[in-house]
Amino acid sequence: MVVKEELKKLDLHFILVDLGEVEIMETISTDQRQELKEALKITGLELMDDKRAILIERIKITIIEMIHHSDDLIKTNFSDYLSKKLEHNYTYLANLFSEVQGTTIEQFTIAHKIERIKELITYGEMNITEIAYDMNYSSVAHLSNQFKKMTGLSPSHFKLLKDKRRSPIEDIGN
Repeated sequence: MVVKEELKKLDLHFILVDLGEVEIMETISTDQRQELKEALKITGLELMDDKRAILIERIKITIIEMIHHSDDLIKTNFSDYLSKKLEHNYTYLANLFSEVQGTTIEQFTIAHKIERIKELITYGEMNITEIAYDMNYSSVAHLSNQFKKMTGLSPSHFKLLKDKRRSPIEDIGN
């Protein structure tokens, strides 16, 4: 919404405004680009000019959308999915990501999966087996091992701690 408003203020017509991506109908002048950059900065957003930085953002957005905002995780090979979606060879994407971010695509993905698993455990609507299936793990053991490696806790221990962190209102202050 913010990006659309700023584009309208500059009398720029857009074809697409999506997470991390804008397609404008006209050629944007240097002055308009600078005005847009400054306006976005005020709102906490950033106009990215570097093609490598843009590609890194697209990789992150794709991973985040897949893990946090998709009802059905991609059940195909993730590297193939990412290559096809971003129209680049996976090796190139992986090397670029590692070089710029200082971590691998795999580590970034695992960190987001673990956060999503924590969220699902906290909701308490699914058991660990259902979460493992939903998050596309080959087994509960694989999920548990990865969860423990990242958090230092087993999923069941995390669930117990979560329940103990909250106190009933009537017990607070007693």
